Amino acid sequence: MSNLRPYFSADFTSAAQWVAGRSWAYPGGGPRNRGDNKLDHLVDDPAYCREGEFRATRRTDGYWDAGLLTTEGSDQGFHLQTGDILETRVRLPVEMGAWPAVWTWRDGGNEVDVFEYHPDNPDLLELTNHVRRRQRYYTHPEIAPGAWVDLRVSFGAWSVTWWVNGRRAFSDWRGVGRSWRAAIIVNLSVCAGRYHPAPDPDVTEMSYTVEYLRVYRR
Repeated sequence: MSNLRPYFSADFTSAAQWVAGRSWAYPGGGPRNRGDNKLDHLVDDPAYCREGEFRATRRTDGYWDAGLLTTEGSDQGFHLQTGDILETRVRLPVEMGAWPAVWTWRDGGNEVDVFEYHPDNPDLLELTNHVRRRQRYYTHPEIAPGAWVDLRVSFGAWSVTWWVNGRRAFSDWRGVGRSWRAAIIVNLSVCAGRYHPAPDPDVTEMSYTVEYLRVYRR
């Protein structure tokens, strides 16, 4: 993206850019979403999200306190729009049951998953356009628990395209349409065990890191 300047650069410490611990992608805005096979209990504690390390810690009631940040409802109210390009660099978690993601949301939909990851599928990223129902399970030896991964997504009207570590991983040839808009969500969920294993009983905390997140707009 050397020919473009970032239109939006994430400052996770900024309360103007990001809202912590709630999102309308969760029933009632949170803090829980057990119907989506999640054990997370969202918290607004800065230690769980504000330094770019998204953490989850086990509670005594079976849930996990977990970090989430979203531009939804923030003072700046940033929304992605058709034609934007998002870049981010993340370090994947190693703990079984961890479910990190960068994704989009608005008014009950408009979801595109920049990535989702589950350590029980150690070399696989889930890349999904929920707006027009296309998905790719992308595998590569560079994807692994604890690995750093560079991601870039172009939200085109007629095709959403993902790059992983500089390689074109998937073009869905469906796109998001011309009028698409959505907030950004960055979070660490915890699996409840229906589709992926829940955390091992002796695990009490987990985390993944987001080094940067930038959006380019022509």
